[in-house]
Amino acid sequence: MKPEIQAKLLLTNGTVFSGSSLGAKGEVTGEVCFNTGMTGYQEILTDPSYYGQLVTLTYPHIGNYGINEEDVESSQIQAAGLIIREETIKPSNFRAIQSLGDHLRDHDMVGIQNIDTRMLTRILRTKGAMNGIISTVDLDENSLLEKLRSVPSMNGMDLVKEVSCKKAFEWSSDSHAEDKPTRFKIAAIDYGIKHNILRLLRSHGCKTTIFPATISAEEILAFDPDGIFLSNGPGDPAAVTYGIQTVKDLLGKKPIFGICLGHQILALALGGSTFKLKFGHRGCNHPVKNIKTKKIEITSQNHGFSVDAETLPEYVEITHTSLNDETVEGIQCTQIPAFSIQYHPESSPGPHDSRYLFENFIRSMKN
Repeated sequence: MKPEIQAKLLLTNGTVFSGSSLGAKGEVTGEVCFNTGMTGYQEILTDPSYYGQLVTLTYPHIGNYGINEEDVESSQIQAAGLIIREETIKPSNFRAIQSLGDHLRDHDMVGIQNIDTRMLTRILRTKGAMNGIISTVDLDENSLLEKLRSVPSMNGMDLVKEVSCKKAFEWSSDSHAEDKPTRFKIAAIDYGIKHNILRLLRSHGCKTTIFPATISAEEILAFDPDGIFLSNGPGDPAAVTYGIQTVKDLLGKKPIFGICLGHQILALALGGSTFKLKFGHRGCNHPVKNIKTKKIEITSQNHGFSVDAETLPEYVEITHTSLNDETVEGIQCTQIPAFSIQYHPESSPGPHDSRYLFENFIRSMKN
């Protein structure tokens, strides 16, 4: 058995957690958040929406089904660091190719385990999201606090350019995708797009070309798509000024469907505003009310910002709300074909309750 390497997690408010190393040796900083899902750690780690964040997983045993080659949402690990209670060292699953710890070491990702994640989660829920630093190389608390002071707040931070593609490309389906004859040509603006979104678009007969977040409306319209998709992504939506302007210029020209950050950018382009949530929504069991059908959907969520309902113009109606805190979870424009959802209907990981939204996008293009 390998000797345990010490590690420390220090928060902006001075709270210190002493534990042991998970993954690679080193030091990382970022905003500390928590996800309440019992499964889906591989999808979470590779979701670009987690870029720059230290992700706390509240379920106590993480890694029991290992790491496989299929359950990734991007080409690399995106989260800055991982915080867990305890790693399952010997995973048991027929698809597993290695353990979580080995995977993190192979990708030089720093994490910490053997700390009280319940206490950490209570702090974040009570005090709000805050920055943190994980280190296995510097265990001096005064030194760590000094380093942490220079880490910028997530408020006002544009992280989209860090995760967006650099040039346009057509997505080719993978082994997960259900191939159907293509009927629609989609322009997807990449703020940090997840693979399962692309798989579901393909399963609905969409041929998708992915464009960088800095693309102009003129370039999108020259491509002449049947519909425009606005993807998920990290950071403060209000800081993505170039993306907001592009969407403003596209309104009414083609049907638009946005998810997560794409939802927030659409709301901003329509004249609304956004604000930072106290500790965000992250997990696989968030209840959302569909206002039109009166049905409750159990959803997968990952966001730290929300649309301010009071700022939306009259021609934008709220279609979905959170049952936990009544924040906006979906909007639709009554004058043009444009709608968006705050949560993740592609459900990777999570329930499939909301996949009908992709069919709604198809209908809007048919019309």
